[in-house]
Amino acid sequence: MTITDMPQTAAAVPPASRPPTAVSGAPEFASGAPGPVSQTQKRDRLAPGRDRFTAALPYVAAIFGTLVGGIGFATSYTTLADVALSWGFGEDLARWFPIGVDASILAFLALDLYLILRGIPWPVLRMAAHGMTGATIWFNASAQGEIGADPVRAASHGVMPVLFVIGVEAARRLFIQKAQLEAGTATDRIPLHRWILSPIATPRFYRRMRLHGITSYPEMIRRQQELTAYEQWLKRKYDGDLSEASDDELLPMKMAAHGYTVAQALALPEQQEREAEQRAEEAERRRLEAETRRELAQKKAAADRLEAEGELEAVRARVEGQTAQARAHARAQASAAERAAELEEQALETAAVAEARAREAEAQRREALEREEAAAADARAAETERAAAETRRAAAEASRQAEEDKAREKAAAADWQQADERAAEAQRRAAEARLAAAEIEQRAVEIEDAAKLSPRERAVRKVVRMALAAGAVFVGLGADEIHPELCRVVSIADVQREFDVSSTDTASKYRQEAAALIVNGYRP
Repeated sequence: MTITDMPQTAAAVPPASRPPTAVSGAPEFASGAPGPVSQTQKRDRLAPGRDRFTAALPYVAAIFGTLVGGIGFATSYTTLADVALSWGFGEDLARWFPIGVDASILAFLALDLYLILRGIPWPVLRMAAHGMTGATIWFNASAQGEIGADPVRAASHGVMPVLFVIGVEAARRLFIQKAQLEAGTATDRIPLHRWILSPIATPRFYRRMRLHGITSYPEMIRRQQELTAYEQWLKRKYDGDLSEASDDELLPMKMAAHGYTVAQALALPEQQEREAEQRAEEAERRRLEAETRRELAQKKAAADRLEAEGELEAVRARVEGQTAQARAHARAQASAAERAAELEEQALETAAVAEARAREAEAQRREALEREEAAAADARAAETERAAAETRRAAAEASRQAEEDKAREKAAAADWQQADERAAEAQRRAAEARLAAAEIEQRAVEIEDAAKLSPRERAVRKVVRMALAAGAVFVGLGADEIHPELCRVVSIADVQREFDVSSTDTASKYRQEAAALIVNGYRP
């Protein structure tokens, strides 16, 4: 989006602020300069005596307005009742007909005033009340016969409702003005003499006030004066030819139709560049934060995986130890059973030999059992010790991994801090470079203004400054080396975009003339 494609809604700027002047040499227009006092402020400067008198006026108006309304309703009651009776309403309904008509007028007007005080007016109620009032006036005037035969008599019967409507309209206007003053939205009216003396320009003036919410007529006058003064200054600067002015210098005239003051329009380019830089910085910060979160999540997942593997190894060691113990016990029982079977066969030979062999077998069995139990106990102890050692090794490995993760997190935090410091330093250097470039550009424009150079000469010198800002180095180069160096850092597309030219030939000639200017010793 270009500057001239801005949306048609201007951000409200406090009148006391002085936005910076974005165009070189442009005069400053102070938005907060004191101007004429508005009509609302004038009304706030009444003398104390007049304040008391003014405060009493609403009560006097309310009393006499009620009296006028009561007299009007009382005088029209009999007339409306006779009209209803002549229309065939019947005596009972004819007595209620005038009450219904007058009550509808009061109800509609009261509800209209209530909605105005609540800030939600509905014009239909006001039109309905006026319609019923008009009907009452017509009924009262026509009840005396033909209106054309005796217009004075007919008007005398219709004048009281008219006076009551006028009083209600005055109260309605008072309530609307009071609500606008309390809400701070009271709008000054454009004086009648302006509509008479300037009938063509005043409608555009009124349209700008309403479209952009400018409630003060003096404020709108001040804006118009600032715009006229700036346009005259610009014409004097370019000898009446505004086509030579840059797009930034023409912004106040283009953006005035969208509610911008001169100072706001001149500050738009710098404001948009600053906002673009802020958006880029915010996007880079979010990207770095996302990368850091992703790395921390990966490291945490690796630590959880190592911890789970250590627990699995401990469980596996415990199960293997229990299995080995059960196998040793089963082998011991099988050996004892085989030995008992052999002893039983030998016991058949002789009782004595059998008894001796039995005692010997028993002794051997007991000894074997003791050896088996001792061996099983040693095996269980060895398995338990091995499982415990393996568990301690896994725990030590997990602790080491946790320490390494903590060290990597600290290193990542330090890298992040260093990256922030490098980014801040880079931003500071970029700001200094922009400031230096702006100062060079300012001095060059002032020199060009003093020399009264033509737009083409200004453009050629601007190409030289673009090359220097892009990092071109011309010191020590020969005359035939300067043009390639300039073309290396400033492309034809850059020249077309900068000076808004569509011809590549014109852009190429700008670069050739800029190289010739450098050969002749020009330095901004």
